[in-house]
Amino acid sequence: MSSSKKVIELFYDVVSPYSWLGFEVMCRYRNVWNIELKLRPAFLGGVMQESGNKPPGMVPNKFKYMTSDLQRLSKYFDVPISSPADPFEVMFQKGSLRAMRFVAAVQERECGGDKQVEKVSRELWRRIWCEDKDITLPASLSEAATKAGISASEIEELLKLSQSQQIKDKLKSSTEDALEYGAFGFPMVVCHVNGKAEAFFGSDRFELMAHCIGEKWEGPQPSKATAKL
Repeated sequence: MSSSKKVIELFYDVVSPYSWLGFEVMCRYRNVWNIELKLRPAFLGGVMQESGNKPPGMVPNKFKYMTSDLQRLSKYFDVPISSPADPFEVMFQKGSLRAMRFVAAVQERECGGDKQVEKVSRELWRRIWCEDKDITLPASLSEAATKAGISASEIEELLKLSQSQQIKDKLKSSTEDALEYGAFGFPMVVCHVNGKAEAFFGSDRFELMAHCIGEKWEGPQPSKATAKL
């Protein structure tokens, strides 16, 4: 194994339950594989539109399959996914633009660190895909941030920052980067190995990813990982 860490970028959106699976696995492997994990919050709606992809809700059989598939995956990955009462409304009518701008603001305030980004992202996933709660209102974002350990004064500043042009541009740039790598959905994991970028879509490509970066896939819960959930 090379001593230099391989950089891995994880593009995700909290409206995507499959992104949550990919997120948790990559966080578990961050200290197992010889990698530097970079979280890249982005806007799935923009990726879908620009790539011409159709969301599962637009294809009835896909949507039906997704419901049962997530139940199986929740057990396999040990991630507490439970579909909201109206997944279509959550994913396609309300969307995640405000939430992802908030996550981008948290990342901007951390100045390159990802500890708070990780915690806030996880709490937002929990709200949608475990507790069937809204993530479009400022009060909901505030509650998620509070559970992530962010103070009330910081949250107020983050809510203001999330509506700034600076953050709008930041999220747009991250989304465009994902598209440059060929994204058509999330999660998108991009591994940088020997000067070459290898992109993997979805939460079922980890074994192949490990092979490509010269690491060992130990399943969704590696022995050396520290449990987060």
